[in-house]
Amino acid sequence: MRCHRCRGLANVEIRRSRTAYCARCYPGWFRERVQERIDHDRMIRRDQRVLVAVSGGKDSLALWHALTRLGYQADGMYIRLGIADYSRRSQDRCEAFAEKHALKLHQVDLERDHGFTVPDLLDTRSGKPCAACGTVKRYHFYKIAADLGYPVVATGHNLDDEAATLFGNVVHWNTDYLGRQGPVLPSTHPGLVRKVKPLYRLSERETAAYAIIERIDYILEECPMARGAKSLAYKDMLNRLEEDQPGAKYQFLVGYLKQGRASINTAGFDQGTDLKECVRCGQPTTGELCAYCKMADRGREKSAAKAAKYGSPSGEGKSRR
Repeated sequence: MRCHRCRGLANVEIRRSRTAYCARCYPGWFRERVQERIDHDRMIRRDQRVLVAVSGGKDSLALWHALTRLGYQADGMYIRLGIADYSRRSQDRCEAFAEKHALKLHQVDLERDHGFTVPDLLDTRSGKPCAACGTVKRYHFYKIAADLGYPVVATGHNLDDEAATLFGNVVHWNTDYLGRQGPVLPSTHPGLVRKVKPLYRLSERETAAYAIIERIDYILEECPMARGAKSLAYKDMLNRLEEDQPGAKYQFLVGYLKQGRASINTAGFDQGTDLKECVRCGQPTTGELCAYCKMADRGREKSAAKAAKYGSPSGEGKSRR
């Protein structure tokens, strides 16, 4: 197979478009797709600073790398979640990437600064803390961005992530989430800055190829607390469909964004008028106390109970700076 651009020996195949690229041409193709989506969806202006939510994985670090190569003012944001060795290794990847490329990395330490870790949020009934972890991440990404004056937060959600989320929301007919799913979430409150997903039309495999070719050192394993998550099952199902029908995930997601989303009725809650400020932290919420503050209270209670039973907690916040 030959490179679509230089006709040399190809290294990466894009099955949905029946094209392929060599290792020399592929990074340029990848960054062009990122820039194309930024321009088409009006995600980021050249004069804006953007805060990239990084986890140490291939997608977020590839996005950060691509944005800087495209000339954007992109800084990183990492949250120390306290998930034992997994968090320590992912933190190392983020810090090493920032140091190698002379980039700014902001960090939040849940245990040191907030008195709990994500494992403290484990729901004993379901055993799945993913929803709670998502709440923690969103809260801090938005809060840090607003506090530090970043008008845009960028996440590394790729085509596989977005297609799996869409599939899950369709299966359960979560119309509120369906109506809001898209590559851009506009700012509806000073505490909720603009959120963008520049990789949403690039697959996980394509992002991994970019990271490998550009020699980005990223953490390989999935979060150990995500085992059994429905999103992973949805990804597996869509991957099997993709093997038989290349481009199925792309057509599913893009078709929905172009034709299906407009038909979803999300009347009722209006973020622009129905939000108030949390009485404790000031972040936007629908009640007196925001979901994060309620969750943090429960996490601190569990952390204190664990400390009383087993001694001082041994999370990443005590051992890392």
